[in-house]
Amino acid sequence: MGGLQGTMHWSLRSEIERHRRECGYTLSKLGELTGINHGSLSEILNGNPPRAMTIGQLDALAAVFGREPGWLYELYTEECITEGRISRPRLIPYLVRCAEVGRKDCIEEVVPKLLDNPKNISTLFLVAEQLYESGKQKESVPFYQAVVDSEKDGHSDQFVMSQYRLFRAALGTNSEENGEAVIRFSPYRNRLPENYQLDALFQLARVCFALQKWKKSEQYADELRFLAETIYIHELDRLKRNKKSELPETERHLVFYYAIGHLFKGAALEMQGLYAQAKPYVQGYADLGWFELLDEVGHQEVEKFRVWAKANLYTLEVLAGNTSIIEEYADYLESLPTNEILAGLISIMISANMYQFCVDEILERFSSHIASFGQFKEAIGLDRHLQFRYQTAIYEFDKGRIERGIEETLRCLSLADLMNRYDDTLKCVALFEEYRQYASTTQVEQYRTIVTGKRAI
Repeated sequence: MGGLQGTMHWSLRSEIERHRRECGYTLSKLGELTGINHGSLSEILNGNPPRAMTIGQLDALAAVFGREPGWLYELYTEECITEGRISRPRLIPYLVRCAEVGRKDCIEEVVPKLLDNPKNISTLFLVAEQLYESGKQKESVPFYQAVVDSEKDGHSDQFVMSQYRLFRAALGTNSEENGEAVIRFSPYRNRLPENYQLDALFQLARVCFALQKWKKSEQYADELRFLAETIYIHELDRLKRNKKSELPETERHLVFYYAIGHLFKGAALEMQGLYAQAKPYVQGYADLGWFELLDEVGHQEVEKFRVWAKANLYTLEVLAGNTSIIEEYADYLESLPTNEILAGLISIMISANMYQFCVDEILERFSSHIASFGQFKEAIGLDRHLQFRYQTAIYEFDKGRIERGIEETLRCLSLADLMNRYDDTLKCVALFEEYRQYASTTQVEQYRTIVTGKRAI
């Protein structure tokens, strides 16, 4: 046995042995408490050479000895890598556990050793996938990043998938970071397998919409519609020829991707003031009963988009200046969930500001919903909340209600600051400064707190 290997094994096992003696446990008792077979435990601690232990066994010993998770992990690496040989069955669970319990020091020690051999990149990818699939996106990031940094083949499955996983993990409420994530990932989107490509295009369209990059959102929505339709036609053709289904396994039903591609296309056109051009795309998801391959989930999606289409057709009418349907639209909004009410009220406020009509009764009618808009924490919800507050601020100023206008401006400014939305921040600052002379001491102080970087809300 090599000197270093022997020392490390002895160090790991001598620590375990020392704790066993301090606790006064026999091997039989220790085996009973840890659930490790007595014979196996004896071979692990006293074998010559000692039997390798699993990370789960080390965790069980730590728990019995009252030690914190991650105990002796720095000494465990020799169980996984000996004389340049790697035991993947022990190494992968070890690195997963290091990530779970926060032993970054151990990860940073092991990963460079692995990368001495390019074949081990696949091991890091498997670790990342295990973490990601178990809901630990943040913990998976360093491993995916190591794959991206080390893989020379930019077309390999693990490289492209790592780029996609990093993109998904990076998405949050910070607009600047979301924009950077789109730039990093978008060149690789067409290299993904079709099932992941559908999800990726949906996320790209969604994020670009939230970033107000309307042309980019249109582009990804077009790609998504085309891909979903291509897969749909291919699947119908296979079924007509009595062949086995080849529908890709996706996060959502295929009809969702087809419909959401239409939705983002129409929404992006709407945001550019192209209401007549947007209408056919909204009608494209208003009635998807013709869509075959629908199971129960698919039928639920069809119904959901039918409801959204009805609301969005109202929206286009209102934005185009048809104020006669405002009350009818408000009645319909009341039947929808809060996030859809928020989207509808933005359209009503934009229209009220554009065509100079009064919506005080509508604001009063939805006051309890408006009071709950602060619950939205995801990018699109925050963006909608910001747009609503900005339009409401303009509305209140136009109605001569200066104090309320200032209050709405401060709410909007705080949201823009939270999301790192510099353009919106500047718009809010300009709006506040226009009415600053009417602001109370408290409002001026609140404004100063936000713009100096100490968030008040």
